[in-house]
Amino acid sequence: MRATVMYGAGDVRVEDVPDPKIQNPTDAIVRVVLACVCGSDLWPYASMPASEQGRRMGHEFLGIVEETGSEVSGVKAGDLVVAPFLWADNTCVFCKEGLHVACPHGGQWGPNGVDGGQGEAVRVPQAQGTLVKLPVAEDSALLPSLLSLSDVLCTGHHSAIKAGVDPRTTVTVIGDGAVGLSAVLAARRLGAERIILMGRHKDRTDLGVEFGATEVVAERGEEGIARVRELTGGMGTHAVLECVGALSALQMGLGVVRPGGAISRVGVPQYGEIPFGFMDFAKNVTLTGGVAPARAYMEELLPDILEGKIEPGRVFDRTVDLDHTPDAYRAMADREALKVLVKP
Repeated sequence: MRATVMYGAGDVRVEDVPDPKIQNPTDAIVRVVLACVCGSDLWPYASMPASEQGRRMGHEFLGIVEETGSEVSGVKAGDLVVAPFLWADNTCVFCKEGLHVACPHGGQWGPNGVDGGQGEAVRVPQAQGTLVKLPVAEDSALLPSLLSLSDVLCTGHHSAIKAGVDPRTTVTVIGDGAVGLSAVLAARRLGAERIILMGRHKDRTDLGVEFGATEVVAERGEEGIARVRELTGGMGTHAVLECVGALSALQMGLGVVRPGGAISRVGVPQYGEIPFGFMDFAKNVTLTGGVAPARAYMEELLPDILEGKIEPGRVFDRTVDLDHTPDAYRAMADREALKVLVKP
């Protein structure tokens, strides 16, 4: 089959790889109907050292089950399913606590002989616990929104949950990428009436306003902090959803959070040390967030998509076939596209 492999910074190829086969009785084989490129894929695209072996890419996909192992129940051949960006058994003590990212029997798509989502098919380990059946047809117009359950919608929701967003909460969202826009959508869904979106790409922030942002701040750094504080009467906001992962984004978050508030980080951090000093400590600021346990949220968010209450699939603004996946990386890295769908 054909699949996407990254060999180093800027070097993404689509090439022939072995067809997936059932290796364990808990596996399933899924034919990919829809995948995408994630903003987190752009970090290795910018900095990955050259490699002769390459790295299988893609952690967001939905598709049709073609085969299941002997111990898999709940899904069967012919079912349309979506997978979270990490696989897990959904039965261990951590999964039962809603922390699927800590599942001792789980893992990532791509490494250690596991297929990536940006390909024609995927062997899904722990299929019964990982896959969520979708009650729509393969050609449904809802598929882009349903694909967002793999990562960005659940990650935006996680950021809002960890920050304690509710109808009494004022919110600042830092970042106008797909996760940031999903965080706006999640904050609005949880009842927040005031949501300040910090972003400078007008086409994206316009969508953020449609998703529920009440104000947009295009300034960055100290100017951005001053603007948010001006909008909030000098107090800042109860919740800050940091959806970038850059140190500068965290610094802005520390500058706009209200005393007693929370900063929830879900952007993959590209720094090792956190500048959390005495003044932040004195303000009783909570620093939280982390990798989203997408599987824990998928069934909660699914009905709102099916009923048309939210349309997270609007973050996808371009579609390519599998052979043009390298073009999708280039378009997103050059800010020509927000998030690109891949149709094998």
